[in-house]
Amino acid sequence: MQASEPNIASKLDVSARWPCVAFLVSGIFWLLIGSAFAFISSYKLHSPEFLGSIPWLTFGRVRTAHLNSVIYGFSSMAGIGTLLWLVTRLSRAPLQGVGGLLISAILWNLGVTVGIYLILTGRMQGLEWLEFPPPIWIIFGIAFLFVVWSSLRTFRLRASQYTYVSQWYLFGATLWFPPLYMIANLPIYSGVPQAAMNWWYAHNVLGIWFTPIGLAAAYYFIPKIIGRPIYSYYLSLLGFWSLALFYNWNGSHHLVGGPIPAWLMTASITASVMMAIPVTTVAINHHMTTKGHFHMLRVSPTLRFVVFGAMSYTAVSLQGSTQALRSVARITHFTQHTIAHSHMGMYAFFAMTLFGTIYYILPRVTMVPWPSARAIRWHFWLTGIGIAIYVISLTTGGFIQGFALDNPKKPFIESVTALIPYFWMRTVAAVLMTLGHIIFAVSIYRVLRHFVTTYPSIKGKSA
Repeated sequence: MQASEPNIASKLDVSARWPCVAFLVSGIFWLLIGSAFAFISSYKLHSPEFLGSIPWLTFGRVRTAHLNSVIYGFSSMAGIGTLLWLVTRLSRAPLQGVGGLLISAILWNLGVTVGIYLILTGRMQGLEWLEFPPPIWIIFGIAFLFVVWSSLRTFRLRASQYTYVSQWYLFGATLWFPPLYMIANLPIYSGVPQAAMNWWYAHNVLGIWFTPIGLAAAYYFIPKIIGRPIYSYYLSLLGFWSLALFYNWNGSHHLVGGPIPAWLMTASITASVMMAIPVTTVAINHHMTTKGHFHMLRVSPTLRFVVFGAMSYTAVSLQGSTQALRSVARITHFTQHTIAHSHMGMYAFFAMTLFGTIYYILPRVTMVPWPSARAIRWHFWLTGIGIAIYVISLTTGGFIQGFALDNPKKPFIESVTALIPYFWMRTVAAVLMTLGHIIFAVSIYRVLRHFVTTYPSIKGKSA
């Protein structure tokens, strides 16, 4: 007698239990660490004397520690946990290489811990998102080999020869990230090429590492929860291949007016504008799939967070295409507008999507339900309102700053003092989001505590 669909899913979840728990919980730990650094760095922008006597907590170190703990701690580790669970569910095969994946989680945590320590002590590289010294990327490289091997081996054992669109995105992320990170860390850059490489990497770590995982999750969970197939498989393939074609040219448009080759800048601007193709196809697919079922946002926390993330992906991508234009970049680049744009991509899109995936995955791998629906609602509204305040305030402040800098009749200090109210709004947003993260972490702690105390009986049921 063939096993029923729920039994098959349960066995797949059991096979992915420990790697998913290790990566997802580690990601939340680093989210809390990053949130603390975010609040300190935000508060320093309008009150620079805050903790000013502690060398480890100067703005340059704290903000860098925030970025790296969120990028390589929370986003990468929770992203890998999501990737592994999706790989085994979509392949309908048990997750392979569990022992290696646990070693990978340990190594990745070690790399982030040592990297953050080196940043706080001032021993870092002066390239945004590449501040970790070279030994750290070697640790990440070894750790990621286990992820690649496990993903490919699990996919090889898939029960069906049919390949879902989410699998395209997952293997894109798995195979694109290692060469991206290795090329960016090669010790061959200096001067202008180094600046161009830095912007290329910063854009592509979002576009071909985090974005494919986020879109894979959206393509899986939206149809799954609603109970209907994706609107168009062919549109989804168009979106994937156009993303692969255009996104890797992005980044250099942030150096408009700089001493880089005109062809490189023009190619980057063109590719940014052409990103409207994958963005539009994804937006149409998600909207048409959800159409008529928006009422389910009230009852499904996963759908609520994932749809918020999917809508933010559309908004941030179209915003990126607009600000790549020379006439717009002249005002917005090197201002707070860029900070708002990056947070819309990394948080409003990717982090909110990850929150939704964790709400779906963790109860299934631990067999423990979430303890409080009210806590989930508070988490959503605090983080959703927080990131909205953050993006709106810094986008507005960025335009004001840009126009002030572009006006030779205005002294530079005016472009600084004009931002103080918006920096206060940024701090308010940081407080709201941090409260949401704490509520989320408490919920996860309660799930894990119940899981640990009931594990013997859960193990019996799994068997």
